[in-house]
Amino acid sequence: MEDKQKILDLLLPALQATRNLADLVGLEYREDRELVYAKFASGNQKIANVACDSGTALIRDVIGQIV
Repeated sequence: MEDKQKILDLLLPALQATRNLADLVGLEYREDRELVYAKFASGNQKIANVACDSGTALIRDVIGQIV
């Protein structure tokens, strides 16, 4: 079983280094809902559905849904 929060913790600095997501301050995985909450410095939040995703699919889905 993959640790989805750990994957997100490792992904966060890479996304923050990009022009599009420099203001991203956090990625939180909610296992009970299979959702990722992307939090931004402005206070905005985007939600990515990652139901049944593998680790690599999680990365693809989060990027695709929050950019």
